[in-house]
Amino acid sequence: MTYNVEIPYGCYWSTPFARWQGSFANLHSMEFAAYVARNELAKRQIPASVFDAAVMGISVPQKHSFFGTPWLTALIGADRVGGPTISQACATGVRCLLAAAQEVSSGLSSVSLMMTCDRTSNGPHVFYPNPAGPGGTGAAENWVMDNFGYDPYTTKSMLVTAENTAAEFKLDTQQQHDLVLYRQEQYAAALANDSAFLKRFMTLPFEVPNGNFKKVAGTMAGDEGVTISTAEGLAKLKPVTPGGTITFGCQTHPADGNAAIIVAAPDRARELSKNPAIRVRILGFGQKRVEPAFMPKAPAPAAQMALNQAGITISQVDAIKLHNPFTANDFAFAGALGIDVKSFNNYGSSLLWGHPQAPMGTRGIIEIIEELAIRGGGYGLFSGCAAGDSAMAVVIQVSDA
Repeated sequence: MTYNVEIPYGCYWSTPFARWQGSFANLHSMEFAAYVARNELAKRQIPASVFDAAVMGISVPQKHSFFGTPWLTALIGADRVGGPTISQACATGVRCLLAAAQEVSSGLSSVSLMMTCDRTSNGPHVFYPNPAGPGGTGAAENWVMDNFGYDPYTTKSMLVTAENTAAEFKLDTQQQHDLVLYRQEQYAAALANDSAFLKRFMTLPFEVPNGNFKKVAGTMAGDEGVTISTAEGLAKLKPVTPGGTITFGCQTHPADGNAAIIVAAPDRARELSKNPAIRVRILGFGQKRVEPAFMPKAPAPAAQMALNQAGITISQVDAIKLHNPFTANDFAFAGALGIDVKSFNNYGSSLLWGHPQAPMGTRGIIEIIEELAIRGGGYGLFSGCAAGDSAMAVVIQVSDA
């Protein structure tokens, strides 16, 4: 399949990510995404009137999120633009990009805005009425915490899926801790020279608005709440599960934030591009689901499907970004595709900067674009797992126009 669609270079952005209960904990995630989008579009001198379609990704409901994308586009000044609202846990970013690409490729739109937002902080507590229950009592659910810890199909937690994968690939705790330290070195490259890499797509310092988005409540120099580990500190940690291998140091943390990408027909992409000499094409997508309770294994077959659709092999890929809520994800991906576990996730990954679900993949894709732009072009691959032992992946190409 060919996608006649491009991402205008520079027409994307991400907030820094904040560890849950941090600076973004009380900001309505959709209103916050609209606030950021208005500012970022103004910086790029792009009026909201250019959009004729939109896609919103969100996995943690917020008040009035029932109204979805039409409300979000109205908040940015595009009150005649509609589109789908998508939720696919951590694969939401790639799924939204696919939806936007299909809209443009099919001719239904010429310029589509995909916005992804989530707030894991203060997630909703949901009550499901059951008049037939004892005393009329229904069931209740803590949307974020309960679902992190329990897959209703397998009855297992996400941590169990990581331990199952670690056992299959014969990983020990020390191997995983060593990789954590290496991933930190990669993230440090994004922070070098006053966060020069991050500033390619992120406004820093970032002014945090107050709850009604009328005043500045504070500023962030970058991602907030990132844990910087040491070999000595990691060595003191015990596996979370008795008899297991995964410690708190081997996994990411829930976070809040938002990220967005503009998708357009090739001629419109050149008009909007920050640098028309750079072309960013979308070449292929993939999705897969693996055996129950082995979630970290899913990104590899999803990536292979995306590579097949793009018509290239893993050896031709110049930059890879993998969603890694656990270090086990990295080892499983590298083992399945026959690559070095240290050959990907340059400039950081979700293991370090956090896990706000819907915008996580969007930021990963943005970072691949910028890494390839620095390299002078090439093929890029993003892949990431999601709830239900599933995954989605995308292949892009950055080249001279």
